[in-house]
Amino acid sequence: MFVRIGNSPRDYAWGSTTAMAELLGTEPSGRPEAELWLGAHPGSPARVLDPELADGAADLAAWERTSDLPYLLKVLAAESPLSLQAHPSSEQARAGFERENAAGLAPDSPDRNYKDPFHKPELIFALSDPFEALCGFRDPVESRAALERLAAAATGGAVLSGFARTLEGDPAAVLRRATEWLLGGDPDADLLVAEVVRAARALPDDRDAQTVQMVDDAFPGDPGIVLALLLNRATLRPGEVLYLPAGNIHAYLRGLGIELMAASDNVLRGGLTRKRIDVPELVSVLDFTPIRPTPLAPGHPAPGVETFRPDVPDFALDHIALAGDVGSATVTLPGTAIALATEGHVELRGATGALRLERGQAAIVTEETELAVSGQGVLFVAHPNG
Repeated sequence: MFVRIGNSPRDYAWGSTTAMAELLGTEPSGRPEAELWLGAHPGSPARVLDPELADGAADLAAWERTSDLPYLLKVLAAESPLSLQAHPSSEQARAGFERENAAGLAPDSPDRNYKDPFHKPELIFALSDPFEALCGFRDPVESRAALERLAAAATGGAVLSGFARTLEGDPAAVLRRATEWLLGGDPDADLLVAEVVRAARALPDDRDAQTVQMVDDAFPGDPGIVLALLLNRATLRPGEVLYLPAGNIHAYLRGLGIELMAASDNVLRGGLTRKRIDVPELVSVLDFTPIRPTPLAPGHPAPGVETFRPDVPDFALDHIALAGDVGSATVTLPGTAIALATEGHVELRGATGALRLERGQAAIVTEETELAVSGQGVLFVAHPNG
């Protein structure tokens, strides 16, 4: 069964005014267009464009057949940095949700960390060249070297030099201690931020200095500016996918992409934000093990098809590119799917029907175990990770 769906972009301040419209072939709204949600999440459920096919439901959250989708598909267009954030594991989310319920916190309380009992791993498929992100902690040796370069360019950077010297010892312990101090409200942390920014402005060709300048332009004086130097900066090229599991601290800096995540609203912020930061809870969730972010390798089940499968059952993403001699493909659907066309036109066929999608159009696909796709275009298909 194929039912057309749509939605309006969310106008968060960090969104681009043009990138999403250019991708989907729509008229720009004149406001930032940051995220287009295609799913049943109650925060912005996708509209059902043919309600008569969905038992009269106006949106996917109201349609019994799709109200419990385990994933949320988004188009994301970032003109400036998002907040530093991390998401809990399933166990952490369930325990935190039950703990806050027992404490009597209202569902919409600003003191809540856990809006639901679910984890929120996510992936981003880069469409822009480049797509820039901060992703996971890097080796403190690298961060210390970056800070020492900045200190050499600073005038009177005593706090900067002192902080650099603290990044010695067991990596996870060092990173945990530094994070707690940076976000803990110590006045010296404010002095450190000022010294780091001043030094970065004197090193315009240094990559770490460029990161500092980018986040300072968006959130001047924020302690996340220095925390960003403890993280990896990942540069994705079109078609590369970054997977962000539970405990990974990250922030998208700029770019256009397709985002797919578990259908949760649990976000613990760690800087570059004007919203509440619960430092103890954030630290309890973070994975301080240094990593090197590596694009998620796709499977290639058929010509023109890439499948990205993370290590969670909630979601997987098919990227189908049909052009030239590759004019058709078939993919397996282990559950209800959402399909979004971003280029050209494609014809979707299954055992229960068919539907044509043009660039910028989307549909939900139910009761199909296989999806045959033909035409000349690009299609993203989200579904459970069967």
